[in-house]
Amino acid sequence: MVRPSWVDDILERHARWVAGAADGMRAELSRAELEGINLSRADLRGARLAGAKLSRARLDDARLEGADLSGADLRRSRLGGADLSRSLMRGARMRGADCTDAKLRAADLSPPPRARHGGAAERTDLMETVLRGADLTGADLRGCDLQNADLTGADLSRANLTGARLFGARLAETRLGGAILRDAELVGAILEGCDLSPADIQGARFSALMDSMGSEIQRIIHDHERWIQSNGRRGARADLDGQRLDRIDLRDVDLSGATLRGASLVEAVLAQAKLVMADLSGADLSGAILRGADLSGADFGYARLVGADLQGARLAPAEILDPRGRPTGRTWVVSLRGADLTRARLSVGALQGCMTTEARLDEAEFEDARRPATRVGVLGLY
Repeated sequence: MVRPSWVDDILERHARWVAGAADGMRAELSRAELEGINLSRADLRGARLAGAKLSRARLDDARLEGADLSGADLRRSRLGGADLSRSLMRGARMRGADCTDAKLRAADLSPPPRARHGGAAERTDLMETVLRGADLTGADLRGCDLQNADLTGADLSRANLTGARLFGARLAETRLGGAILRDAELVGAILEGCDLSPADIQGARFSALMDSMGSEIQRIIHDHERWIQSNGRRGARADLDGQRLDRIDLRDVDLSGATLRGASLVEAVLAQAKLVMADLSGADLSGAILRGADLSGADFGYARLVGADLQGARLAPAEILDPRGRPTGRTWVVSLRGADLTRARLSVGALQGCMTTEARLDEAEFEDARRPATRVGVLGLY
C-alpha cells in the first residue's frame, strides 16, 4: 500500500510534537484503516493507534515506544527490529507477525480490563508470532496466547507470563531469569537449551513424556512400532482403547492403524505423528496439537476435537493395500462424522473429501499462511 499523503502530514506534525515544538501534534490514528501500509523506520513514539487496522503492515525498525496499540490488528505485520518498549498492547492481535529482534521491554500485553473483570475471555493474540531474539524483559504477558510462537533466543527475564498459553511454542535458548510462569500452559513447548530453574513455574503444565506413562503403555507403543516396521510380522497392533493419555508427548510417533477408541488425549502432542487409518472414534482430543500429522483415512467419528490444532495436518483418503503391500485401487476417507471441531484450527481446504456429516464446526478457523484466519459458524461439507 502506498502511504497516503494524509498519513505523511500526521507523521510530520507528530515528529514536531516529539521534538517539543509548539506547533506539533500527537499522532491520532486510532481505528485507522492502514492495512499493508509501509511505516518502516517511522517515528511513532507515544502515538495513539488503539484499534488501528495494521495487518500486513511494514513497521520494520519503527519507533513505537510508549505507543497505544490496544486492540490493534497487527496480524502478519513486519515488526523486525521495531522498538515497542513500554507500549500498551492489551488485546492486540499479532498472529503470525514477524517481531524478530524487536524490543518489547516493559510492554503491556495483558488482557483488556473487561476480560480481567469477568468479561469475555479475550487474550492478546500472539499465536505463531515470530519473536526470535526479541527483548521482552519485564513485559506483562499475563494470559497471552503464544501458541506455536517462536521465542528462540528471546529474553524473557522478569517477564510476567502467568496463565499464558505456550502450547507448542519454541523456547530454545530463551532466557527466563526471574520470569513468572505460574499456571502457564507449556504442553508441547520446545525447551531445548532453555533453563527453567530461575523462573517461577508453580502450577505450570508440561507435556507428559512417554517415559512417565507407565511400562504397559510404553510396551504397547514399542510393540506397535515393531508391528509397523515389520509389516505385521512382529510386535502387535496398539490397542489403547479407553486409555487416559492426556498431555502425552507423541510427536513424530507412528501409530498408523492403532485403535484409540474412546481414549482421552486432551492436550496431547501429536505434531508430525502418523495416524494413518487409526481408529480414534469417540476419543477426546480437546486442545490436542496435531500440526503436520498424517491423519489419512483416520476415523474421528464422534470424537471431541474442541480447540484442537490441525494446521498442516494431512486429512486425505488413505490408499488400501493388499496383504503383500500392493495397491488395491481403493481408498478410505477420513471420517469426522459427528465430531466436535468447535474452535479447531485447520488449513484452508483441509476437509475437502472428508466425511463431515453431523460434524460441528462452530467458530472453527480455516487458515491460509498468506492471509488472516477465516472463522466460520456451523458448516456442512459432506
